[in-house]
Amino acid sequence: MPAASLNPTGTNQPVPSRPLADRMRPKSLSEFIGQQAVVGPRTALATAMAADRLFSMILWGPPGCGKTTLAHIMASETRAHFVAFSAVLSGVKDIRAVIEVARSQRTEHGRRTLLFVDEIHRFNKSQQDAFLHHVESGLITLVGATTENPSFEVIPALLSRCRVFVLEPLSEADLTQIVRNALSDKGGGIGQRGLTVGDDMIEHLVQNADGDARRALNGLELAADLLLETGQRKMDVAQLAKALQQRTLQYDKAGEQHYNLISALHKSLRDSDPDAALYWLGRMLAAGEDPLYIARRMLRFASEDVGNADPNALTMAVNGVSAYHFLGSPEGELALFQVAAYLATAPKSNRIYSAQHQVYQTIKATGSLPVPLHIRNAPTPLMRDLGYGREYRYAHNYKEALVEQDHLPKPLEGKRFYDPVDRGNEQVIKKRLARWQRLRRQRKHHTDNHSS
Repeated sequence: MPAASLNPTGTNQPVPSRPLADRMRPKSLSEFIGQQAVVGPRTALATAMAADRLFSMILWGPPGCGKTTLAHIMASETRAHFVAFSAVLSGVKDIRAVIEVARSQRTEHGRRTLLFVDEIHRFNKSQQDAFLHHVESGLITLVGATTENPSFEVIPALLSRCRVFVLEPLSEADLTQIVRNALSDKGGGIGQRGLTVGDDMIEHLVQNADGDARRALNGLELAADLLLETGQRKMDVAQLAKALQQRTLQYDKAGEQHYNLISALHKSLRDSDPDAALYWLGRMLAAGEDPLYIARRMLRFASEDVGNADPNALTMAVNGVSAYHFLGSPEGELALFQVAAYLATAPKSNRIYSAQHQVYQTIKATGSLPVPLHIRNAPTPLMRDLGYGREYRYAHNYKEALVEQDHLPKPLEGKRFYDPVDRGNEQVIKKRLARWQRLRRQRKHHTDNHSS
């Protein structure tokens, strides 16, 4: 184990120069913990590694789930020439240099080149295009790692030539094993320090890591270093909390997690599950989402999924936005929780949303149909002479302000766009419309009989 300096207590015990997370990185697939659905026995990836027949792939998963580690294991367990670089620091010029090395390896040594690109989603289209031909020809086997949804961030032509493996956040059991290994390992780990770490400390560390092995090991190392400074050997919750500070939730306001969480919130509201709705709302706010973005989505929901089944839902949503504007965070966030609970427990109707869709479809299909003459505005004598407004019946002159006359263009007469559901306030509206329809039919029948 390399030594960099004396430890903080002034003794001659060397302090490792590399972080604990790097020192504990598994060297072989047998040492790798977690992701059994991807690299377990008889999986496609494990089989390909054993046969030294690796294919181009994208490893997609959250930070600290093992993407980089897997790439290095592939390099050690195959005969391919391994090249690694970060998309953050490299450009097209660097890609061309790698391609030249790959040609040399194939020509002079008969070796394939395994190219690992970390954070491949940071490459733009032209940079990704530079790989394409060489992936197609088999000159390089591309292993890209990304925390972002590759269907959004990797160009289709390159994505179609790669297999995508989805890596999940590590389970608490996996993280517990990783932490225990680091505590007992006297080589790359911190086993030589003789620290006492209780099960409750490990549990706290694992829960704080949120599925991220790197975060768990970094937290353990920081806590161990704090102990070393004081000369103590036993770790307590206060020391651990000092090292860990505050858990940072996995979230990207422009990426996969953003869309997954807002989808979870919307569907929980739609399915009338207030507990889930409040949880996903809290998850987004805790992770740093813009509260006004959430408020706007709930405004939309009030019309799209509640509608006239509870007209007060839209009022609540608008008031929630106003309250947040007035109070700001964190006080104003309470209003958003109130709105979410109200929307989740409100009766649901999407008939306004459906009506809007049908209206636009009809307009697209029929074009600019003329307004019927009898409901046109007639502010001039010429317009009145042309029949504008003629035979219009003023509703308030009739019983119940109900009049029998058509208002849609001639080709659309009788068409229905709005069909209320039998829930909430729309149940009342549905009954009212049905009654009006009966009255109109009766009056029309009466008028027809008298005219004949």
